[in-house]
Amino acid sequence: MRNPTALAVQPGTGQLWAVANERDEIGPDLVPDYLTAVKDGAFYGWPYSYWGQNVDTRVQPQDPQKVASATRPDYALSSHVAALGVSFSSPSMGNQFADGVFVGEHGSWNRPTPAGYKVVFVPFSEGRPSGPPVDFLDGFIGEDGKTRGRPVGVTVDSRGALLVADDLSNTVWRVTAARQ
Repeated sequence: MRNPTALAVQPGTGQLWAVANERDEIGPDLVPDYLTAVKDGAFYGWPYSYWGQNVDTRVQPQDPQKVASATRPDYALSSHVAALGVSFSSPSMGNQFADGVFVGEHGSWNRPTPAGYKVVFVPFSEGRPSGPPVDFLDGFIGEDGKTRGRPVGVTVDSRGALLVADDLSNTVWRVTAARQ
């Protein structure tokens, strides 16, 4: 696995999950950063292939046996979002955010159109990612294109609120469910 940047243990299962930043310089839309269950003994392709068995032809010498054994990650985030944090949600965040993970996306440095710069929620069902990511906390890039924040670490505190470390503004944001 290339550059796994954050780990989280799934409640109730003990399954270890990681977010990973994939390789650069293949283009603005390749390769997706990802969220995956970490499987004992699994090989995730680095450096020979990406997203399973997609060969990175820049790597020499090639190793077809390694590529053939590469495990495809469970869930693609967008390319170059720089996923740097992951935390399982809490039912206290409301029904929409009760089962899944929060991912802190620090943001791209190598795309003509910036990607990331937000916290997304990846819904789970039956212990697995089950739908598209939902923007949970954004607005870190203004309409003027200026970056005002870059989410890094995310964690759920003991009262069920999401804490988000922002290393541009040197702020820790605390996000709670709306009171009804």
